[in-house]
Amino acid sequence: MNLVVKRGGRDRSSRADPLRGALRDVRVQLSVLNHHVAARADVKGVDFDCLDLISIHGPLSPGALAKVSGLHPATLTGILDRLENGGWIARERDAADRRAVVVRVLPDRNAEVLALYAGMNDRFDAICAEYGDAELSTIAGFLQKVHEAGAAATDELGAT
Repeated sequence: MNLVVKRGGRDRSSRADPLRGALRDVRVQLSVLNHHVAARADVKGVDFDCLDLISIHGPLSPGALAKVSGLHPATLTGILDRLENGGWIARERDAADRRAVVVRVLPDRNAEVLALYAGMNDRFDAICAEYGDAELSTIAGFLQKVHEAGAAATDELGAT
């Protein structure tokens, strides 16, 4: 899949091509890493993605998880059942509305996942040590903007 946009015979974003390629490589490599971590944790890939979303955004309702994951609520029922049965999450009554349910990550199993990422986290820390604070701030700002662009593109696709 070529992500370069051509207009009038010229590459509109040739300066961005190396970054686009690098981000694609990172996405693929992290996907492979996540697949291996999920397999070691004995969790299906989509379940692992939902577990990560709950960790980032949780506790949250199943409906909110459906929105951030882009999955149908009926699909999430099976995912949440598997995660709960595996001891990864807990379903609890929402303190603000006792009729509602929220899901949260259980810390003991979360520590298990962090241990599986230890090698990557150590390598990441070593890479970051090669850069100064200003450079890291610039990189973080760039990645945040890429995240926001991805979220906007996802919203556009979801609206159609």
